[in-house]
Amino acid sequence: MKNAKFGWAAVLCLLAATTAWAADGPAKPADKGLAGFWQGAIKTGAIELRVVLNITAKPDAGFIGTLDSPDQGAKGIPIDEIDLKDADVKLDLKTIKASFDGKMSDDGKEIAGTWKQGGSDFPLTFKRLDKAPDYDRPQDPKKPYPYAEEEVTFENPLTLPSPPSNGGEGRVRGSAGVKFAGTLTIPKGKGPFPAAVLITGSGAHDRNESLLGHRPFLVIADHLTRNGVAVLRYDDRGVGGSTGDKMAVSSADLAEDVLAAVAFLKTRPEIDAKKIGLIGHSEGGIIAPMAAAKSDDVAFIVLLAGPGLSGEEILYRQAELIARAGGADDKAVGRQRAIQEKMFAIVKKEKDDKAAREQIEAAIKEAIDKLSDDEKKEVEKNKGAAAANMNLMLTPWFRYFLAYDPAPTLKRVKCPVLALDGERDLQVPAKADLEAIDKALKDGGDKDVTVKELPKLNHLFQTCDTGAPTEYGKIDETFAPAALNEISGWINKRFGTP
Repeated sequence: MKNAKFGWAAVLCLLAATTAWAADGPAKPADKGLAGFWQGAIKTGAIELRVVLNITAKPDAGFIGTLDSPDQGAKGIPIDEIDLKDADVKLDLKTIKASFDGKMSDDGKEIAGTWKQGGSDFPLTFKRLDKAPDYDRPQDPKKPYPYAEEEVTFENPLTLPSPPSNGGEGRVRGSAGVKFAGTLTIPKGKGPFPAAVLITGSGAHDRNESLLGHRPFLVIADHLTRNGVAVLRYDDRGVGGSTGDKMAVSSADLAEDVLAAVAFLKTRPEIDAKKIGLIGHSEGGIIAPMAAAKSDDVAFIVLLAGPGLSGEEILYRQAELIARAGGADDKAVGRQRAIQEKMFAIVKKEKDDKAAREQIEAAIKEAIDKLSDDEKKEVEKNKGAAAANMNLMLTPWFRYFLAYDPAPTLKRVKCPVLALDGERDLQVPAKADLEAIDKALKDGGDKDVTVKELPKLNHLFQTCDTGAPTEYGKIDETFAPAALNEISGWINKRFGTP
């Protein structure tokens, strides 16, 4: 399983509790053996990531197998070593530097144990499946498509310099000649067509923004292309066919990648070079205005849960909303806010990663020491997620995001803007966010601004009950049709064929 981050919620769960499973009593050899399909879920804070084993017995002895992480769009990861001794199961996956140690239950229906990866341990229980799982979602488009689809590559040739230390728009670490792999979909008929570049949210995503079993960018691209808008979506740095490392750079660097994508589209005769826009989801809603403020080549931007508040303010609001949705009381929310403030102050002040880590660990220990014995046990269960979150907080990407205020950049955007937020979004609170975006754009003189809060939708623009991240993977809908129609209707009204 790749080390992916699903939005900013992963940062907020250092003191959250997860549920661990354990085998009761001594396990015995299972009658059904190890061969077959097994599914489990790794909990990291509020997010569950499914993992699926496909194990086959060799004709002579032993096993071969692969692992799928459907919520991250990863399939067929080879399991290099599979060992079954009595009821003890050991797996080793060298390509992703992960391992699993567990025990099979007496009835052969479960394997309970520990997943280890990246220096973190996670409780994990696999349950036997009767057949291979079906990963398709109802909105996934089926081929043949009524439009052209082409695999493409393009390059960002820039060598990126060192940044300022204030979280402004200076660039962080970069590399020359980052190459990107993507998919370009082009409507049937006579062009040239308007086009959109899709920009993923935080974390390293593939071109479909694969997330918890959903592929929202595939669904968006399909809808727009069927409605006369060409779409370019591409793998982030370090994912799929693209080179580089997304977490080693800042949002400002990623804006340079987006402009490279725009430059590529301008070379295509099927595309109207004066009608190329950007659609950014979550952190992509920070990156799109950065690119638009720097280049007249950007004809429009669509912000999907794009932050209008500072990174630090978003994190505080998000943490409280998610905690309360999980049943936290005022005391727990206040305690969470206090530890966040301490950690963020350290990240902003201490530039040395080693020193910052030591100070954050000390702050967390101090907070844990004040907990009850039962609360400490719950924190202990989540130590794997805590270690992963610590690593995230010390990346150049997070340091930049924490200090970044979108307002000055939004004030420099002059092209048409559509900003959509879900009413039940707990990661980017809709009302305050849209008010901030609307004010900044209009204060800067933008004459074409549309902001809308869409009812009953969450951060992924799914129709939902509560908006909690724990619902994302359980909802069959990938992207609400009402939201899709808002996007295509708005673009075509301004840039569609007369």
